[in-house]
Amino acid sequence: MSSTIIVLGILALILIFLVASYNRLIRLNVSVDEAFSQIEVQLKRRSDLIPNLVESVKGYAKHENSVFENVVAARAKATTATTVSDVAAADGALTQALRGLLAVTEAYPDLKASTNFLSLQEELSTTENKVSFARQFYNDNVRSLNQSVKTFPGNLFAGVAKVSARDFYVVDDPQDRKAPNVKF
Repeated sequence: MSSTIIVLGILALILIFLVASYNRLIRLNVSVDEAFSQIEVQLKRRSDLIPNLVESVKGYAKHENSVFENVVAARAKATTATTVSDVAAADGALTQALRGLLAVTEAYPDLKASTNFLSLQEELSTTENKVSFARQFYNDNVRSLNQSVKTFPGNLFAGVAKVSARDFYVVDDPQDRKAPNVKF
């Protein structure tokens, strides 16, 4: 009788362990989905700011059409991307286009002093910080999920739970690799 209770207790513990492992994988998978959604929310916010920023600059820099076209094209591509790698690539292209737009503003002192432009530039800077945080949060969640999927006991349940390792969010931006040019 007591050995039956011990066996049932061990089986109950194993069952609890199995259910907990399965549920952990599901929770991690949902966390990664949520984190990616947060990136998309911040990228949408940035995308919504861009037309206002472009219109502010256009009034001052009418002859800089190629810069505006690059920003608009990059924004359009960014709004249609869906996979992590496509979103990251579009995000990098849009960041480059925005750098070009902001570089143009350096030649226009009146624009740089415009309250509307300064406000938009501040909002864009704040949004860029939020995008950066959302990327980091996503990658932290992906790391946790990938570790669980690839290690014991998660690797036993990943297939059953229909959970697999995810790609990290990587923006391939050549500007980030360049050494800063410091002049005194």
